[in-house]
Amino acid sequence: MPVSTWVEVDLDRFAANLRALRALAGGTGGILLVVKADAYGHGAVEIAAAAEAEGVSLLGVATLHEGIQLRQSGSTLPIVVLSPLLTSEIEEAVAHGLDPTVHDLQFAEALSRAGQQSGRPLRCHVEVDTGMGRTGVRRAEALAFFERLSALPALRLASAFTHFPDADGDDLAFSREQIDDFESLLRQLAERGIRPPRVHAANSAGAVNLPASRYDWLRVGLVAYGHRPPRCDAAIDLEPVMAFKSRLVQIRDLPAGAPISYGRTYVTRRPTRTGVVAVGYGHGYSWLLSSRGAMLVGGRRVPILGRVTMDLTMVDLTDVPAEVGDEVVLFGDQGEESLSLDEVAKGSETLPYEVMCTIGKRVTRIYVRDGRPVKLTSLVGESAEWAQRAAEHFRRRAEAVAAARHR
Repeated sequence: MPVSTWVEVDLDRFAANLRALRALAGGTGGILLVVKADAYGHGAVEIAAAAEAEGVSLLGVATLHEGIQLRQSGSTLPIVVLSPLLTSEIEEAVAHGLDPTVHDLQFAEALSRAGQQSGRPLRCHVEVDTGMGRTGVRRAEALAFFERLSALPALRLASAFTHFPDADGDDLAFSREQIDDFESLLRQLAERGIRPPRVHAANSAGAVNLPASRYDWLRVGLVAYGHRPPRCDAAIDLEPVMAFKSRLVQIRDLPAGAPISYGRTYVTRRPTRTGVVAVGYGHGYSWLLSSRGAMLVGGRRVPILGRVTMDLTMVDLTDVPAEVGDEVVLFGDQGEESLSLDEVAKGSETLPYEVMCTIGKRVTRIYVRDGRPVKLTSLVGESAEWAQRAAEHFRRRAEAVAAARHR
């Protein structure tokens, strides 16, 4: 396969996760799939297409251009921009059929004028800040805000929602207070004849920990990509959609006392066979894994030696048979061994979200169905020839795994 470092995105696992989430909601609720930050590094265009095939209700992005990218790729689902837009971005949002989230009256009035100019009502969403303290209309001001919004011409309220800051924490009391506060607002609105067509609160953590927050839509990202929040009360089967992989590009034998990598922070204590892996922090692999992280080679864990560099990382192959070109797993499965994203995130002193989102565009994405690649994207576009060679790689790997199981 003509790539040295790549991400595998298993679309079958992604579809299974969506079905599991839908079952969790009783099969009646819809899914607002969050595909911001390139679908958490999975590839927003490809994930959006797979989500549409699975009956997802709508997509959530954070920026104007994320939404435009999806429209240009052919996505026909409703797309909500969850973060605040500038008034200067309204024209493009309207032109591409994107639904803004309205956070203040000035923006709402500008959006209403844009709707009048376009000759059609524009959909919008309203976030109510019940305790996140980031964006949205403050709860104390929300009732008056909705009344003013409903009086504006050319606006059509599509949903009202709130967001949890710690629905994955040990104590869910604050999150439950948020639900009570949000429902109190909904009752007050109903008394005034204002009924948002859709209501949503359950982010990934809320979806699995707070059944009362599963309103009309589950607004999920992390769990759809197969990862549980630190606390997960629901019995739900999820499988990681992404695996991060690279290759050995050089193998060297070093004597005892040889320094390795920048700063000479690691010195071999014995004659050591080292492997050079074609990945570094320039690909999105954390520098903090220097001398303390691990990778998988030949189905076995091998420690990182010295500092992770921009393009290359060294591992100890002394006790592991290996050849140049062999596959290296940075997180994911190899044979019977597994290296989880959570472990890599912990070693990187960060969250699984950041690990996935920081995998750069120099890393090829390979999309897989039924154990076979169906699409390959890279910095230089797509290549049918590369896809065929990737398919051959997957076939040989499957055969090797099957043979190992029968030995």
